[in-house]
Amino acid sequence: MPLFDGLSAGHIVPVGRKWSLDAPSKPNFIFIMTDDQDLHMNSIQYQPAVQSHFAEEGTFFSKHYCTISICCPSRVSLLTGKAAHNANVTDVSLPYGGYPKFVSEGWNEKYLPVWLQEAGYNTFYTGKLMNGHSVETYNKPFPKGWNGTNFLIDPNTYIYYNSSTQRDRETPTQNPGVYSTDVIASSAVGFLDDALKADGPFFLGVAPIAPHAETKHLENGGVAFYDPIPADRHKHLFPDIKVPRTPNFNPDVPSGGGFIKTLERLNETVVEYNDGFYRARLQALQAVDDLIESTMQWLYDHPDILDNTYLIYTTDNGYHIGQHRLPPGKTCNLEEDVNIPFFIRGPGVEKGKIVSDATTHTDIVPTLFELAGIPLHDDFDGEPIPVTDKMQRDVPRRSEHINVEFWGPGLFEGIYSPSGSGLAPGDGLINVMGPNNTYKQVRIVNDDYDVSYTVWCSNEHELYDMKLDPFQMNNLLADGSNVQTFYGHNMNRFVSRVDALLLTLKACVGQVCTRPWETLHPEGNVLHLKDAMDPKYDDFYMKQQKKVTFSECANGYLPWLEGALDPVPYNDKDGRVARAGRWEDMT
Repeated sequence: MPLFDGLSAGHIVPVGRKWSLDAPSKPNFIFIMTDDQDLHMNSIQYQPAVQSHFAEEGTFFSKHYCTISICCPSRVSLLTGKAAHNANVTDVSLPYGGYPKFVSEGWNEKYLPVWLQEAGYNTFYTGKLMNGHSVETYNKPFPKGWNGTNFLIDPNTYIYYNSSTQRDRETPTQNPGVYSTDVIASSAVGFLDDALKADGPFFLGVAPIAPHAETKHLENGGVAFYDPIPADRHKHLFPDIKVPRTPNFNPDVPSGGGFIKTLERLNETVVEYNDGFYRARLQALQAVDDLIESTMQWLYDHPDILDNTYLIYTTDNGYHIGQHRLPPGKTCNLEEDVNIPFFIRGPGVEKGKIVSDATTHTDIVPTLFELAGIPLHDDFDGEPIPVTDKMQRDVPRRSEHINVEFWGPGLFEGIYSPSGSGLAPGDGLINVMGPNNTYKQVRIVNDDYDVSYTVWCSNEHELYDMKLDPFQMNNLLADGSNVQTFYGHNMNRFVSRVDALLLTLKACVGQVCTRPWETLHPEGNVLHLKDAMDPKYDDFYMKQQKKVTFSECANGYLPWLEGALDPVPYNDKDGRVARAGRWEDMT
């Protein structure tokens, strides 16, 4: 693939360092993150560069999850190592999210690039940072921690052939007629040249918008979602491709929970539109493959750098198109929305390996710290992913759970409002906020269990056996369900344990998020769900423990509407809660 020769990357901005490091001993990082890329509709199978440079040369983590399925909150969690309920950035725009919320919560002072610079790294970023980073907010203040930047910014972040970019401390410019992903590819290679000239290790973040929908701001203040726009050189590809017809694609019977189970079946016109939307996403990802090829060609030309560099490929959140009768979008408690691609290659990483350990985006910053030899922060809500052989030997055990959360309405994209959603059917471009989609979810993934459990803000419950029902078609807690046993246990006994686990996670901080069973059982003899199923704990879980509840469906994280925030620890004679002071901290 050719190198792109669009925009140059700019100059190095000197950064003061707090201590001296032996630069060659520190690895470099190249972090490539797409926008809204699916795993369960097989998009990575249509990316030969991902297959050859990441799947074959690195390790794929098949059970990697975002912990909130929407762009800005997911990116903030990734960059801070904090769950969304602790970052308190839960939407893409004010009052609950966006770049201004990121700044007002104080994260511009304490997130990944700032910490890496303090550890002696040169840091560069090109592409989308987060929603709300715009021509009006880009310098209020500038994002901290970067030696060099070339950001995509609103309102033209999602315009493929006329993006707005803002480099270093310069004023924003537009790029008419230049394909957005090619702009990012050129910047990435330029920043690699800059990193080569600088003293010390480097981190390069590369964030193209593909395969996100083309998004335009309307005169009436609304936002319209069009099909993604591929580069001209790719728009002829995959002419007959369709959304995979999995069992949950436009099913004959309703499925899912919350508002999802109320949706009517899609007609042929909508299905055909969805197939075209899916095709455009795959076409748009081909330029990302070109970006990967240009980056890898630079690294192959500099083998000493390649040998000391970790490369990560992931996305901010997953995506659905037609599953459970839904229009294109994300935000839901579905495997399509939360289980996402994650690949890593580099020193000590096994080639061609697939790992099924439960991992999340809140684990990424701790992982980079571990690889770079930087002391972990006590308040990280994630833990290092054992990506190398050495880390796998040194880590005695991994968490078995993923904590997923969401607040506010779901987001419908495309040109058709879903029938049954309470909205008028669409006959034009829409950015429709659907019914309230607030929920708390825990995924449990280990050798013994593969479970999805959700409590909606309506206090409806969902439970799926993901081994037998990976497409989430049969909610075992739905009204009328008469399922009595689950994984060989009485259903009520099992649900009492997973509800307590979710309660422990819903407002967790730090190690409580990674070791929740130790909060429920401070004596230390319960480390996994399997341990908690011991019958001697039945009275504790079924009669003494608090339950996950909501008193109202809110558009943001308002903890006083979310019932109990801390569990009762087992055999706690003094009546203390597991983590006193949470209420004061959050309100």
